[in-house]
Amino acid sequence: MRLTTKGRFAVTAMIDLGMRQNRGPVTLAGISERQKISLSYLEQLFGRLRRQGIVDSVRGPGGGYTMARPMSEISVADIIRAVDEPIDATQCGGLGNCHDDHECMTHELWTNLNEHIYKYLESVDLASLVEKQLQKQAEAALKKDERRVLGTAELKAVVNG
Repeated sequence: MRLTTKGRFAVTAMIDLGMRQNRGPVTLAGISERQKISLSYLEQLFGRLRRQGIVDSVRGPGGGYTMARPMSEISVADIIRAVDEPIDATQCGGLGNCHDDHECMTHELWTNLNEHIYKYLESVDLASLVEKQLQKQAEAALKKDERRVLGTAELKAVVNG
């Protein structure tokens, strides 16, 4: 079982959008540059996200994408489903024809795992992921400032001898 790049990139791009949308519509070109995701791939993903009512597009100069609803109401599972990304640990796609048109001995195990994965992804909302990233950025900026201050103090100590 694996989550392909489609689902990973969609979640990453949505976090990027969420981090910046309070400044107005966010361009896919900007997301592409920051996240190193192909612009044409993002266009495909955001077309699907828009059709599922997760994002809205704004045309014209200053245009881009915004959230169509509050981030606290968008789960990771919503994003993954919107880009048609199945997460399935079974060999049969959940159809029960794993082995010679019969369920394999572990079919129920993998089906239950799928349910747990989706329950978890449904419990994680975009707002919490965005908040974590903003907090990480703030902590990194603070550490950078502390290093700069320490560097200045150490320089003064050397100069003043």
